Amino acid sequence: MSADRSVPPTGRDTDRVRIGAVYPQIELGGDPRAVRRFGTAVEDLGFDYLLAYDHVLGAVHADRTPPLTGPYTEHDPFHDPFVMFAFLAGITERIGFSTGVLILPQRQTALVARQAADVDLLSGGRLRLGVGVGWSPVEYEALGQAFRTRGARQEEQIQLLRQLFTEPVVDFSGRFDRVDRAALTPQPSRAIPIWLGGATKAAFERAVRLADGFIFFGATGIDTAVESWQELRERVHAAGRPVEDFGAEYVVLSQGADAVSTEIAAWRAAGGTHAAVATMGFGLNTVEAHIDYLTTIADTLNLT
Repeated sequence: MSADRSVPPTGRDTDRVRIGAVYPQIELGGDPRAVRRFGTAVEDLGFDYLLAYDHVLGAVHADRTPPLTGPYTEHDPFHDPFVMFAFLAGITERIGFSTGVLILPQRQTALVARQAADVDLLSGGRLRLGVGVGWSPVEYEALGQAFRTRGARQEEQIQLLRQLFTEPVVDFSGRFDRVDRAALTPQPSRAIPIWLGGATKAAFERAVRLADGFIFFGATGIDTAVESWQELRERVHAAGRPVEDFGAEYVVLSQGADAVSTEIAAWRAAGGTHAAVATMGFGLNTVEAHIDYLTTIADTLNLT
């Protein structure tokens, strides 16, 4: 299978913005046939990659102290990104796969390394690992991890993941993980790119030190995303890192081909490298309706 056109690993490509599609897990309701249909359609329409959100569990929001701050409840379906991507790797040839974002600190680091390495190997080097810290303490508790230390744990995990991806034997002693002279075998064929997502100053600071790129979500609009990206670029440069080797993704939440095209053009002008088009929340209740919408977007952007 050929590698994703979003490679090189940092995602930086001066020719064009790589265009992806977000898997609309809410409306497609856990239907395995929809996974196959949507994934193959994204490839056929000329998109570069498929991005998937992540939650292991949805929780009841009522009567919580402190309240849960995120948008998802016990009614909202999610597929595990690694499992879904491994399935789609077997029935596609070209599209890349990106987690946007995997809630890393609630998972076992070595297991994430194994799962990510296998998806990357089985897909021919098409995985980009976007990670974040999440917002649900219920999920953390159910998975046996501490919510309060999630930021610090993520930092350590990224370091350990990079070692597991590249070193023949790892001997690692950290605050949260211990690997006693052990190996990830087989390793991925490359160091899987690790991007961060979020909207806080802490996330930006962490990305400057640790990440290959950053994912900006479009809830606050393209102007805010561009402003934040310019700030992050300045931080990357000040840290002595080549800005051209640092990727920037914008998740487009606006509806309609004209709005999407306008926002992607602005993102390209700002030096962004990736843009993922969302279809969720637009009242599209069948997989064919989502595909029809993406067809209009692909035609407008001349993807095929």
